[in-house]
Amino acid sequence: MAVAPLAERLGFGPTDRVVIVSADGLGVSHATTVGCYDALRVGSATSASLVMPGPWSRFAASQYRGEDVGVDLTLNAEHELLRWGPITQAPSLLDGDGGFPRTLLDVWDHADVDEVRRECRAQIERAVLWGFDVTHLTSHLATMQLRPELFDVYLDMALEFGLPMRLADASDQLAVGFPFRELAEEENVVAPDRVVGVLGGRIGESPGASLAEALAGVGEGVTEIVLYPAADDAELRSYDQQADSSVRDARELADATAVAAAVARAGVQLVGWRALRAIMRR
Repeated sequence: MAVAPLAERLGFGPTDRVVIVSADGLGVSHATTVGCYDALRVGSATSASLVMPGPWSRFAASQYRGEDVGVDLTLNAEHELLRWGPITQAPSLLDGDGGFPRTLLDVWDHADVDEVRRECRAQIERAVLWGFDVTHLTSHLATMQLRPELFDVYLDMALEFGLPMRLADASDQLAVGFPFRELAEEENVVAPDRVVGVLGGRIGESPGASLAEALAGVGEGVTEIVLYPAADDAELRSYDQQADSSVRDARELADATAVAAAVARAGVQLVGWRALRAIMRR
């Protein structure tokens, strides 16, 4: 029996355009944590993703007020000057300076799958222990989505905890080399139809001009638009070479009136990941 399109399962029509506006980077730094929560609390963002091993994740937990927050399963620490590492004993997930590897290739070359599984489970369980009502899973830098053996762990975590997951577009499957969307669908794991990045362009490294343009350009079905908002401070600029992009994201999301107007002009409907989780757990 064919499964209805996700938008219809969410209660929308077959031609409706439904959008999740996600703020990524919660817990990475004070700047990104403030940026994500500000975007959530003015209503411009409908969800955020938490980097549990990030040095500011405990602060993020202390500021949590029940917002729609998922766990960004993390095996990398990509910044040269801001480092974090596993929360479990995982020697294969360490680089030479004691943190997670900076690059995807380093993870793929050395990661032990059993250690990855323990680490990912621990990141989700710690988020729950610290009080987060975890709504979904993402993969930091898409590291777990782009490698079959790591994708298996990613998918297993979604099944074990009953959580929807971020997946790249179906058009990316040929380049990646395995049918990750079909594998998820076979297990009845829910995912938006597509994901795009704006401004900073860190999803697929293809920036758009603005959130408003991204909203206007989405197709039918469910699209996740990902931004990386951060407060403009010395901390952010000390470690992040894309600080200007994150500050632009934060400024755009801070203007709730402009975002609401862009949503109305585009004729899209906003949802959070919690609605997808409800479908997953029925």
